[in-house]
Order: sequence, then structure tokens, then C-alpha cells
Amino acid sequence: MSGHNKWSSIKHKKGVADARRSKIFSRIVKEIQVAVREGGPDEDYNPRLRLAIQNAKGANMPKENILKAINKADKEGSNLQEVTFEGYAPGGVAIFIECLTDNNNRTVSNIRSIFNKRGGNLGTKGSLSFLFERKGVITVPKSSSINPEEFELAVIDAGAEDLEDNGDFYTIYTSMEDFGKVRKALEEMKVEVENASLQRIPNDYKQLPKDEALKILRMIEEIEDDDDVQNVYHNLEISDEIMAAMEE
Repeated sequence: MSGHNKWSSIKHKKGVADARRSKIFSRIVKEIQVAVREGGPDEDYNPRLRLAIQNAKGANMPKENILKAINKADKEGSNLQEVTFEGYAPGGVAIFIECLTDNNNRTVSNIRSIFNKRGGNLGTKGSLSFLFERKGVITVPKSSSINPEEFELAVIDAGAEDLEDNGDFYTIYTSMEDFGKVRKALEEMKVEVENASLQRIPNDYKQLPKDEALKILRMIEEIEDDDDVQNVYHNLEISDEIMAAMEE
């Protein structure tokens, strides 16, 4: 999982403190809207809403913003629909995109334009299903109250498949089936969770020279900047050299 993890680590360091914060808030608000539409405004009876609120708190979204988003979605409803795109960037790098949109034609046009401009190709729905596996990914900030060895044993006992030390935070991986069980265990342990989500983890990675890889990562960032895009997954291997070049 190293390529995915390094890219996630870079985004984690960049995304919490810079101008992308408003983008993060916008995505969380959309997730809240869809969650309320599907399961109602009470988080005690709506697991998807409870998860969205948890992630909002992890991103330091003000409480009044969270309540406003819930109330607005409850009163006005939501016409957002979930759509996905699958395709290949130059060099055979697979890209899987998740969107929430109120205008499917606009979203399709925008995503296709980026692929065409960057020399990629959009595929049919399901064409990348063999390359990505859905797993739970939970980010936990390090703190003095967490004993590393005890914490690792506890999350593994709860059903986690793996725990990685990423400097100032831990990343926990679970199967899709055990995602809720591990989240519940962390709640009972009173461990602060910064973000928890089901993500698409690649089963295989594509290695490219540094210059080509950086072009692909710029393409991925352009896709992420689209207002309708919620998540972008890829199978580009991020070497230490590429990681260093990205942080310059």
C-alpha cells in the first residue's frame, strides 16, 4: 500500500492547514446532505451521518457549520447524486473518481475534459473493479495518552488488518466488513479520530519515472480541484524521490 499511503500522507500534511480547507468543508457538507437524505437528521439512527459529523470534527469544522448543514438538508432535501468515473492516465496509471453532483452533464464534461487534455482515457463503469479493493481507512493523531504497543494490540483485536506509523498520526486499515466494528472500538477507547472512510486501495501499483509521475500527480490534483469531486484514487507508486520532489 506504500504508493497510496505516501500520497495520502502528503495530502494530510498539506490539506489540514492550507487554502484547501474550504474545499474539504464543502465536500463534508455534501456528504452530510446525502446522509440526511438517506437516513434522516438524527446521527444516533444514521451511521452515515454520524461518520460525516465525525470527519467534520476531525477537519475542525465549526459546530455551527455542521448543524447548519444538517438543518438545511433536513428542510430542503438534496438533489445530489453519486457518480463515479474510471479511466487511465498516461503511462497506464489507473484513476478512480467519486463525485457528488447536482448536474451530471457538467461533471461528465469537466472530468472528460481533464482526461483529454492530459492524454488520458475514460473507461466504462466497472472497468477498474479488479484493480481496487474497498477498505476502511482511519486516521488517528498521535497523543501522549496513546501507548503505541497497547494501541496496536487493541485495534488488531478489534478487527483491524494493519496499523501504520506515519509520523504525527497513525493509519488503521480494515476490511469493509470490519470498518464499523473498529470505529466503535475506537469510540469506546475514547481515541480521537481525525478521519474515517471507506477507500479504494489498489491491488497493484504502476511505477513511472519521476517526471512522468509528477505529471500524473498534477493531473490528479486538477481532478481533485473540481467542485463535484469527492475522492480520487490511483495506483501510481510514489517513490521517495517523487515524494521529495512533491514536497519541494
